[in-house]
Amino acid sequence: MQSIGWYVMRLQAMSLGEVAWRVKSLLRDQLDRVRVPLNLLPHAGDDAAGPIAELLGFRVSDIRLAAWAGDNTPTDVVEWRNALVSRADRIVTGHLTFFDLKDKFLGEPINWNYDHGAGKETPRLPIQAVDYRDFKQSGDCKLVWEPNRHHHLVVLARAYRATGERRYAEAVVHQLESWMDQNPFGYGMNWRSPLELGVRLINWVWAVDLIRDSGALSEDFYTRFRQNAFLHCWETARKFSKGSSANNHLVGEAAGVYVGASYFRRFEHSAAWQRESKAILCREIMAQTYEDGCIQEHGLGYQFFVLQFYIISGLVGRWIGDEFPAEYWARIEKMVDFVAALSEGGEDLPMFGDRDDGYVLDLGDRPESVEALLSVAAMLFDRPDFKSQAKFFSETAYWLFGGRSAERFENLPMKASESVVLESLSFPESGYHLLQSGKVGEGAVSLFFDCAELGYGAIAAHGHADALSIALRVDRRDVLVDPGTYDYFTYPEWRQYFRKTFSHNTLMVDGQDQSELQGAFLWGKRANSRLEAWQSDGDESVITGSHDGYTRLPDPVIHRRTVRLKGEESLLEIIDDVACAQAHEISINFQFSEYCVVKPSDVNTYRVEVEGIKRVLLFNFPDSLQSEVLLGSEDPKGGWISRGYHQKTPAPQIIVKGRVVGTSQFTTRITISN
Repeated sequence: MQSIGWYVMRLQAMSLGEVAWRVKSLLRDQLDRVRVPLNLLPHAGDDAAGPIAELLGFRVSDIRLAAWAGDNTPTDVVEWRNALVSRADRIVTGHLTFFDLKDKFLGEPINWNYDHGAGKETPRLPIQAVDYRDFKQSGDCKLVWEPNRHHHLVVLARAYRATGERRYAEAVVHQLESWMDQNPFGYGMNWRSPLELGVRLINWVWAVDLIRDSGALSEDFYTRFRQNAFLHCWETARKFSKGSSANNHLVGEAAGVYVGASYFRRFEHSAAWQRESKAILCREIMAQTYEDGCIQEHGLGYQFFVLQFYIISGLVGRWIGDEFPAEYWARIEKMVDFVAALSEGGEDLPMFGDRDDGYVLDLGDRPESVEALLSVAAMLFDRPDFKSQAKFFSETAYWLFGGRSAERFENLPMKASESVVLESLSFPESGYHLLQSGKVGEGAVSLFFDCAELGYGAIAAHGHADALSIALRVDRRDVLVDPGTYDYFTYPEWRQYFRKTFSHNTLMVDGQDQSELQGAFLWGKRANSRLEAWQSDGDESVITGSHDGYTRLPDPVIHRRTVRLKGEESLLEIIDDVACAQAHEISINFQFSEYCVVKPSDVNTYRVEVEGIKRVLLFNFPDSLQSEVLLGSEDPKGGWISRGYHQKTPAPQIIVKGRVVGTSQFTTRITISN
């Protein structure tokens, strides 16, 4: 249960129109509490007579049955097959891997209403009485929802398609039947969120279609399953997110309805649902994405998440002859361009904003695999540069584009093979900038500069207090990093830690965050960033930005940061200006990656060695400040990064701090040497 103060602040973030919509939704929910127990629900109706396979709208893949079963299977496909079969065999026995849970037994049948991380049952109350934010009542909703998204059913279905072994198809049906047994409509966590319904519906379509010719789909099963799919479409379509909640949730909801209504084409409302959900997707891809290709939620993990929704929906439209407009595809291409540009400078992408490991379909590659995304995009847009950067044909592309897709990929031209020269890039609409020098294969330096707004819309739910923060990669290896996300619901103190200014590579004043934290997904007064100067001239680049987050203090403070990269000298300068009238405590924070070893070299000078590269870095901090190193500290919290939900790793953090009286300037120099 949230506090009264939280509800007041949440209401303040809503427009009058949104308040009216939420009141109407509450009235609808009260009506549902009466009609759901009485089963006064709409029904899918009867399909026309005929085989099940003829009643469905499209095929998700043209991969022939047992395509990977022969002795003449290519080597790369054999590797795919072995990995797929290994995973599918564990899933058949109820063992799943997600977040920090590795090969976790979820029960036989699987207990679908359970937080398998905390070992906690979730309530099977009417959904109106389920507070998914309350860990004490419901467990961590993400730990409950993740296996209920049914990604793993697509793994089983792909194993059936690839090997021809019917036991995998039977396992899909068995797990779907157990899910329907345990999850009657309108009760429990698994009907609580329309986004979860949307993701699950897409996975149902893929899983059932891949096994539709297996003989495992009995008429009784199909009738029951079809009614559940109908209720997923109906429930999601009548609860599309609006107002301050209309972020990636709305995209996922619309994608689920579009895919579901396109596949189950004989539902009474399928045509209307298709039109409405397609219109939402076309509108939101423009509304929620900058022209430079970055999403307005300012969380790179969500960039991958919504890209999957947009691409899958667009492909389904093509398969059924309902093509999406050219501007829709052009914006997807720009979104991939943005990811491709960020990925040139390093093995790992900057982790700005929230990242909760969400994805849509498991087609064999890591959810945030840049290579898989680029191989798909290379085929979508006939882009040789995407192919060159992808380096290989991905399993995801194989399942999306079919049995001849590898040949088509190989026939795409390649860019010249010489090392790519890194160029400094500016993404002015989103507020992100790359100061870069060297080549991808040698002498690469890539600094990411955050001069963006906090987040999307009135609540900026997935933003972090990271104005003017930097991330640094040298020779494609992470040196300075954004700390990541780690948690949403289980550990409130850690949820706060990973969003705070202290945890990011920027300057903090008087121990305060740049923007005011008001809840796990809610911000009050927020810092406004402004780009003041940007110049890139060959091997030297310089940028200046400022923010007003600390003007709310009794003595207002402006933080201005200039970063200069001198590529030929392998030198970085970070100049922090603090404009104020009175005394303040400041700290300049530097969070290193887990690959780094930080050793004091002299007063306020540290030598940094990075696993996997030969060059070393020397950090020299202002003499007027004091420095300390934290590594995996619990009290005070410091020196942590998280690369996955409920996964955190100790990593060095240098805090450089001191007292200023009036306007002051501090220069940090980073020298990179062989």
